[in-house]
Formats: sequence, C-alpha cells, structure tokens
Amino acid sequence: MSNQTTRPLEEFRTPTSVTLALLWTSLMFLYIYNDYFSLYMPHTIEGMMAGRVGPLGPATEPVMIGVSMMLAVPALMIVLSVALPPTLSRWLNVLMGLVYTAIEVMTFSEPHSFYKIVVGLEIVLTLWIVWRALRWPRKPT
Repeated sequence: MSNQTTRPLEEFRTPTSVTLALLWTSLMFLYIYNDYFSLYMPHTIEGMMAGRVGPLGPATEPVMIGVSMMLAVPALMIVLSVALPPTLSRWLNVLMGLVYTAIEVMTFSEPHSFYKIVVGLEIVLTLWIVWRALRWPRKPT
C-alpha cells in the first residue's frame, strides 16, 4: 500500500460562525424544497389561486407580512451568524434555533409523509444550531 493511501485525511476545523451559517443555509434549502414539493399535492395550486395560504387562511396583507418575516429570519441568520460579534451571534443562534424548532414542531401535523420527513430534518438542523452555538469554543487564555 502506498504512503498516499495510508496517511490520514487532512482535517480542518470549520469556525463555529461558518458552521452555523451552513446549517441555516441547509435549513433554507429544506424549506424551499418542501414548499416546492407541496405544490404537487392535489388542490394546492387551486388554493393559492383562490388566495389562501394553506392552514393560515386568506392571503391578507398581515398574513403575507408574517410569512415573509418568518422566512426572512433564517435567510438573514446565514449572514448574521458570521457578521455579528461571536457573543451576540451565539445567543441569537440559540434563540432563533429554539424559535424555529417550535415553529417546525407546529407544522409537523401536516398529513403528508414526505413533508413530515423534511420537517423532521429541519428540527434536527435547528436543534443542531442550538447545540453548536451553545458549544461555541472559547479563546485560549
């Protein structure tokens, strides 16, 4: 066996802020794909054309603002995770990770199995965000 194949693989410790940004990015992809796949379910397009936002009811201005804000926060957390000072980023990630875990738990009642699987993955990611933020390494003294 050559020396090339027996040497251990190179390791790189990703900074916590970057790891958190990547977790929020993955979460956003899961949101997008789950919503996209939901469009294939019967009566979804008809409901949208009738101005309904799923279980939220009519697509009123306040409902659409609320939904927009709910989806904007995880997108902003991607950049805020790396742009904010570490202490602020840490606690914001813990808070938003817990808030979004609660939101996802509330959406878990969706009847479709594919949706539940993806929401389960979303819950894992948001809990991972909280766990990783809480375990943010301290600078050596």
